Amino acid sequence: MQKSLVLRVCGVALIAAGLSACAPGYNTGLSPDAQRAAGGAVAGAVIAKAVGERAATGALIGGAAGALCDDVGVCQ
Repeated sequence: MQKSLVLRVCGVALIAAGLSACAPGYNTGLSPDAQRAAGGAVAGAVIAKAVGERAATGALIGGAAGALCDDVGVCQ
C-alpha cells in the first residue's frame, strides 16, 4: 500500500514536470497540437501505469485528448 502511494505521487510529479515543459514561449519547432499530444501521451501513460493499466492504451488516449483539447474549447 505504501509503495503504491509513493509511485502515484512520483507519477503526478512527473506529469507536472512534463506539462510545465510545454508552456508557451519555448521554441521547440513543434506545433501546439503536437506539443499537447506529446504531453497528453506522457501523462496518459504515467497515469495508466500508476493505476495498474496498460501504459500504451493510456498514452493513446492521452495523446488523442491532448491533440483535440483545443478543438472542444478545453485548453485555449
